[in-house]
Amino acid sequence: MFYIDPGTGSMLFTVLIGVLGAGAYALRDSIVKAKFLLSGGRTVTMDDEVPDFVIFSDDKRYWNVFKPICDEFEKREVPITYMTASENDPALNEKYNFVSCEFIGEGNKAFVRLNNLKADILLSTTPSLDVFYWKRSKNVKWYVHIPHAISDITLYRVFGIDYYDAILTPGEYHEGQIRELENIRNLPKKEVVKVGMTYMDVLKKRLETVGPIHDDITTVLLAPSWGPSAILSKFGKDIIKTLLDTGYHIIVRPHPQSFTSEKDLIEGIMSAYPDSEQLEWNTDNDNFDVLNRADIMISDFSGVVFDYSLVFDKPIIYMETDFDKSIYDADWIDEELWTFRTLPKIGREINTESLPQLKEIIDDCLTNPKYQRARDEARAETWAFDGESAVRTVDYLLEKHKLLTEKKSLQES
Repeated sequence: MFYIDPGTGSMLFTVLIGVLGAGAYALRDSIVKAKFLLSGGRTVTMDDEVPDFVIFSDDKRYWNVFKPICDEFEKREVPITYMTASENDPALNEKYNFVSCEFIGEGNKAFVRLNNLKADILLSTTPSLDVFYWKRSKNVKWYVHIPHAISDITLYRVFGIDYYDAILTPGEYHEGQIRELENIRNLPKKEVVKVGMTYMDVLKKRLETVGPIHDDITTVLLAPSWGPSAILSKFGKDIIKTLLDTGYHIIVRPHPQSFTSEKDLIEGIMSAYPDSEQLEWNTDNDNFDVLNRADIMISDFSGVVFDYSLVFDKPIIYMETDFDKSIYDADWIDEELWTFRTLPKIGREINTESLPQLKEIIDDCLTNPKYQRARDEARAETWAFDGESAVRTVDYLLEKHKLLTEKKSLQES
């Protein structure tokens, strides 16, 4: 009698959250007006609380993108507000003087806050602005998107970046993809600024400090993504057995989501092949050490293949996959994705038929000089301004804020 289907329930819940958020916003506005009256007419508005710069992160795993930027703001003694939807975001433990870090709630609660936000400039890795729950606030002047990976900008769900004002790209080819989407959808032209990739700069600097690890035995890292098209779902226990048959040291690092979404699969494989002298399962929060230890990586469509190949300058093996791009922006443009053009150049593909030859494929990738040349070419295409990304990002944000402020002054005068 009182049954409500999940879709309707979700919609009603979202409406309720929106009403509550609007009510809270109205209450806050009333408080501000009351302050105005009690102050004897002295102007006290919500603009007094407007931050110049806000960063929003929907997940703690993007702190590696934002930390170099926050550090640069701190270095320049420029105030910025960092808002996160992760209660255990590492940012909340940082000791900054000019960077204010704040947990704003998870899911809809965070988006209600953002939808009523006042700020001059907001920077985020989160796609789908003004598409689903996250709406552009009329009190935010400028929205800036920064990707969290160096691969194709069109690998977001449809309309992922359409309603940002500016995109900060890691490399050269991304702007062409953005402009093509704008033309097809008749969108206003965004500012596209090439700045590089912050977290890759940090990884490289860290590698230069620590140095590569050289062991007598070859170490192979299996780092799959998750889901029905990923390596462990496709090959299951067979790939673990085949890797152990190589005689090499094997590290398996499942995607964190696997322990939630495909728990039975992971637990079954781990039970059949537990930790041993030759095999180790890795779940460290920080993947730097395991990437540095490995001589070669085997993966699928996970973005970590480019982090590993281009920063640590090592070969990769990737799995054949039937990639369905129909739900992505990539489906709207004709050119082949940079990711799938580049993978065959920097590594070898494996499938069910070639799996028995995995040792020979590993040995070829470790010794063939063509993969080194291909990595150099890929690095030039997708990773600009090595070591300068945080500085260039903050330079852009400060210059844009200056222009917005000047424009506002002209309008007021």
